[in-house]
Amino acid sequence: MLAIIRNDHANINQLLSILRKKIIRLEQDEKIDYRLIKAMITYLREYSDKYHHPMEDLIYEYYLKYRVVPDEVANRLSREHKLISKATIELDELLDMILLDAIVPKEHCIKKLNDFVKFQSAHLAYEEQEVLPAIKESLSPDDWSTLQQQWLHDEYSDPLFGDTISDQYRELADRINQG
Repeated sequence: MLAIIRNDHANINQLLSILRKKIIRLEQDEKIDYRLIKAMITYLREYSDKYHHPMEDLIYEYYLKYRVVPDEVANRLSREHKLISKATIELDELLDMILLDAIVPKEHCIKKLNDFVKFQSAHLAYEEQEVLPAIKESLSPDDWSTLQQQWLHDEYSDPLFGDTISDQYRELADRINQG
């Protein structure tokens, strides 16, 4: 499970890198493909909310049940997952407006994208540097076995980075593979 989470983080960081490049192009008044950004945000919204964050939450709640952790630390991950979900929905709605030809100031779009990328990046760094190492060090093979039994999504395949790419993400996958 930890390997899945770390792999997801690498994939999310790859998408954030692409978003950073799109932000730079926007700042330089270059044209960007908003449909591609929309596909990235849709993927993050669907995959993270349905699979990635629930897996992290399951592991983290199990970890907290058996470890003494200060309240602020204990609540941070869950709070950040909710904030990321909210920010993703807001950005998704903004992109819908842009794709429907609504007038959205470029500066507003840049700010929303920048805020999203910075928050996501900081969140991933927190998990990779603090949360995951503490969990890896603390949980036993029996703990992982228990968690695996509690996880109900074993058959799920990542629609963008998995073995079978969803038609919805084919163009995005092609773009990612091009570098």
